[in-house]
Amino acid sequence: MKIFRRPVWMTLMIFSLMIFACVTINIYFPAEQVETVAGEIVDEIRGQQPGDEKPLHNEKSNLFNRTFFAFLCPVAVAAEPLTVSNPGIRKLKQQMKTRYTQMRPYYQKGVLRESNSGYVSLGNTGGLGLKVQRNLKNLVAAENNDRRKLYGEIAKAMKIDSSQVNRIGEIFAKEWQKPVR
Repeated sequence: MKIFRRPVWMTLMIFSLMIFACVTINIYFPAEQVETVAGEIVDEIRGQQPGDEKPLHNEKSNLFNRTFFAFLCPVAVAAEPLTVSNPGIRKLKQQMKTRYTQMRPYYQKGVLRESNSGYVSLGNTGGLGLKVQRNLKNLVAAENNDRRKLYGEIAKAMKIDSSQVNRIGEIFAKEWQKPVR
């Protein structure tokens, strides 16, 4: 009898640890909520409508993924509504929206690129005049400064620890990297 109890007990303990590990990740960093906020903010800054994007996956694979992961790791969702709008965020979004109209042609030419960290970088500026290059550098510096502030404000609004701001930037990077139309 003792031989049989030990493996069952160990199996239950390992299974319990896996469940708690999945819940812990979602409690401390709400990645799905940040992704939703990132999509809305980037679309607003770029002046795109929410329905402009085409889905990347078909509905069958999405249904399978949701069903499979629903049984694998339970998701902990906060009961309070998600609010990410405050005067600071609204001001930053407006500044970035205005700046985007100046930057858009350079995105389309490939002169400006989105990094994986959520910030803008300069590409090949060889065909541009010195004055244009200087102005672009100033635009990039201002944009990156506003993005850094935006990520910090989002962390405050969503009650995410300030040490996770870089992670917020990485999630935003996926939205920024979508093709500019």
